[in-house]
Amino acid sequence: MTYNDFIPLAAQDKVSDLLNHEPVLVKVVKKRRTKHGDFRKSPSGKIQITVNENENPFRFLITLLHEIAHHIAFQEYGFRIAPHGREWKNTFNSIAQPFLLSSIFPSPLLEVFQHHLKNPKASSDTDIQLSLALKSFDPSTHKKAIFELPAMAKFKLDNGRIFQKVRKQRKRYLCTELSSGKSYLFQPTVEVDQMEE
Repeated sequence: MTYNDFIPLAAQDKVSDLLNHEPVLVKVVKKRRTKHGDFRKSPSGKIQITVNENENPFRFLITLLHEIAHHIAFQEYGFRIAPHGREWKNTFNSIAQPFLLSSIFPSPLLEVFQHHLKNPKASSDTDIQLSLALKSFDPSTHKKAIFELPAMAKFKLDNGRIFQKVRKQRKRYLCTELSSGKSYLFQPTVEVDQMEE
C-alpha cells in the first residue's frame, strides 16, 4: 500500500505533484504511540518520511504535508534552521494552501486547519482545537483525553500504569504515578482510560 491509499481521493494528485520533483521515500508504518509521522535524512543523503497507517485520512494528509514541509524547508534554507521555526512554518503554510478545499477537508475541519496554519505547532496534538477536530473522524472509543478528566481523577495508560491528574501547568497536565509517586507532564490530548472511583 502507498500513501495514496490513506489520504482523501481529492488530495492524491496534489500530493503526487508535490512529491514528483522531490527525492523522498514515503513509508506507511505501524502505529507509534509517540508520533504520527517523522522526517529523516540518512547519512547517505536519502530522505524518508514515515506516517502511521492507523491515522484517519485527514490526519494522515496533514501529517504528510507537515513532513514534506520539513524536506522542502531544509532544501531551501539548509539544515541549520530550527525544525519547527519560521522557515518551516512558512513552508508548511505555503504547500498546504492548495489543499484547503471543501472537496478535501470537511467544512468544520477545514476552518480549524486554516487557523492552525497561521502559526503551526510542532505537532497537531499540541493544537487542541485541531487535535479534537481530527479526533472526531477517528473510530469511536471509550477513552478520554486528559483535559476532559476532572481534577484528581485516576486513569490508566495502555501499558497498565496508573496515574492521578493533579493540575494544569501552562499547556500540559501534571499527573502523579500512583505506584512510584513520581510526577509527569502529559499533553492535554493524550487518550487514557478513566478509572472508576
